Amino acid sequence: MNRRRRSSKQETPKQKLRKNTTFRMNVLFFTIFLLFSSLVLRLGYLQIVKGEDYKRVIERTEEISVNTSVPRGRIYDRTGQILVGNEPKRAITYTKKQSTKTDEMLEVARGLSALIEKDPEDVTQRDKKDFWILLNKDEAYDRVSDKEKKAINSDETKSKTERQRELDSLVRDKITEADLEAMSPEEVEVLAIYREMTSGYNYSPQIIKSGDVTPEEYARVSERLHELPGVNTTTDWERVRNSELAILGQTTTPKEGLPGDDLQYYLARGYSRNDRVGKSFIEKQYESVLQGQKTIAKNITDKAGNVLETVPVQEGQPGKDLVLSIDSELQKKAEEVVSRHVLSIKNGRNSQMFDRIFFVMMDPNNGEILSMVGKQAIRNKETGKYEVYDRTFGTYQDAYEAGSTIKMATILAGYQHGGATVGQTMIDAPMHFRGTPPKRSLFNWYNSIPVNDITAITRSSNVYMWKIAIGIGGGSYVPNGPLSIDSQAIDRFRHSFASFGLGVETGIDLPDEAAGQHPSNPSSSNVLDFAIGQYDTYTTMQLAQYVSTIANGGYRVAPRVVKEIREPSPDGKKLGPIATELPAKYLNRVSNSDNQIERMKQGMYTVYYDRRGTAYSTFSDTEGYKAAGKTGTAERRYYEADRKDPWFGKPTVNVSHVGFAPYEDPEIAYAVLAPNVSSNTNSIPHPNNEIAREMTDFYFELKEQRIKSGEAGANIEGALKESEDGTVIREGEGE
Repeated sequence: MNRRRRSSKQETPKQKLRKNTTFRMNVLFFTIFLLFSSLVLRLGYLQIVKGEDYKRVIERTEEISVNTSVPRGRIYDRTGQILVGNEPKRAITYTKKQSTKTDEMLEVARGLSALIEKDPEDVTQRDKKDFWILLNKDEAYDRVSDKEKKAINSDETKSKTERQRELDSLVRDKITEADLEAMSPEEVEVLAIYREMTSGYNYSPQIIKSGDVTPEEYARVSERLHELPGVNTTTDWERVRNSELAILGQTTTPKEGLPGDDLQYYLARGYSRNDRVGKSFIEKQYESVLQGQKTIAKNITDKAGNVLETVPVQEGQPGKDLVLSIDSELQKKAEEVVSRHVLSIKNGRNSQMFDRIFFVMMDPNNGEILSMVGKQAIRNKETGKYEVYDRTFGTYQDAYEAGSTIKMATILAGYQHGGATVGQTMIDAPMHFRGTPPKRSLFNWYNSIPVNDITAITRSSNVYMWKIAIGIGGGSYVPNGPLSIDSQAIDRFRHSFASFGLGVETGIDLPDEAAGQHPSNPSSSNVLDFAIGQYDTYTTMQLAQYVSTIANGGYRVAPRVVKEIREPSPDGKKLGPIATELPAKYLNRVSNSDNQIERMKQGMYTVYYDRRGTAYSTFSDTEGYKAAGKTGTAERRYYEADRKDPWFGKPTVNVSHVGFAPYEDPEIAYAVLAPNVSSNTNSIPHPNNEIAREMTDFYFELKEQRIKSGEAGANIEGALKESEDGTVIREGEGE
């Protein structure tokens, strides 16, 4: 009885489980109902209320960045004279959209042809054929027979693209000269415009006409931009040089665009195919500085290719300006002097192998190039007269035997390797080796004359140098005996010479520098030739670096033509603030002592002011300054010409000169090299000495003149100066 009462008041575990499960299921279903209802409501909201907005977002596509060019950096000389600048030009451009159709582009081209004149000189025969096919597509493809089409399409070894390309080529071959001649001048002009419109990427402005756009053309197009979708009137920039200095380099024109060899390099760095880029010398070496920062924006398009908005990404900045170490007045004088000597020798006797002279002047303390000149005489085929052309790049690319100008390096190498000691006296007398003619110094054919290291430089003793070479080579001189010397001694010489800049790249900030020629497997007699500068070859720039190393006390400093990098001029009247001041680059200190270097400087001084010095007649009467230098003559054979040339392999001579001034505190170091000056080795002109004297005199005269006028030094912070000689060389000229 009691058991039944408990049963009616208390639930069994099974009943509790069933009740809890039912409750949980109800809660779960109710929760699912709420979530599902929320989801339905949200989807309805997104589809009905926000559907169009999200659809547009999904369909938006970011296209390739659109780059707008900016003015390229200008180039000035050390006094602020403008050497290379930019001239603004009216321009007409066209920007193609992804959705633009060929018919629409043709319509725009026809519209433009009615408003501007476009020279069709760049239109090729291939362009005309493709354009004719475009205008007469059905007729063009009907000229290919069914049999020809079947033969192409049945070739399963080729892809569909390759078969279409073959068909297009065949169609093109079917176009006749008569078809092309039937094209009217108006159609050809439309083609010239259409050709430019299709030459670039989508959304990338293409220049249709620039530079020669007349004010009337500019106005007409500007008024009808709404009728010409994609067309715009804007400002382009033309590169203009105000100097004939070749090392300034050149840029490509928009027509040339990026060089083919470097195309991928530039494209990877954000360039457009029709961008101007430096293609030689300073313009190329400093491309990243001069190019500037383009204005970059991204076009946001829909799937149809319509631009929805343009989003700015980067503000454009003009290229930075370069201030060169070159002094324009000094440069102009050097070009006049060198050109005069080139023509004088070329129009004189025994000049069949001669055609060029090189000159470099630099600051030996910091490597700044003050002037560098290379001039070459070339006969004008029409007039028969010789004309002078620029070959400044030859100062660091053309290498020749330099002769006795390297004798200071020979003695200094002797000090280093036990071939000589400071003040050592040796007997200069003809040397007789078994089986060879006597070897002599030019000033002493028969006598025995004691000379020390200084007088060996003063009088240019060959014998002193040969005895040093024998000593470095571990040999000894026995009259009428064999030449006893280790030919590997030349490696010791070359290592020492390299520390002065001879036979190695100087480190100049210009592309494609040459190191000279260093023949392998030398003989013992070649070591003797090397010691007097008649074996390895050197550039004029190497000679200038070498004499600078002696002048400054033993520090080899890299020559450079760029002194500073500046921000763009804010007003076009004064230079902008300094962005980067390029410091002197010291490459090494030679292992010779100060006393040893001083001995060579003393020897070079006596070359000018001792009556026995080889340049005494040229430099003994300097006024207002004292200098020091060394002359050189190298006997060689002429191998620069074609083997069929009658002078190929004939004997000739190079003449050279190195020096520095003032003697006590050097401000300038200079080098002159004139190869192949005469076909008569007994009658040798010496433009090397005359050029060195003329340019040294002019440097100090110019310095004095500037001191008197209050313009001493490089007054770079003053007002910018326009070019004084009126030279104007535009893009594409002077190639």
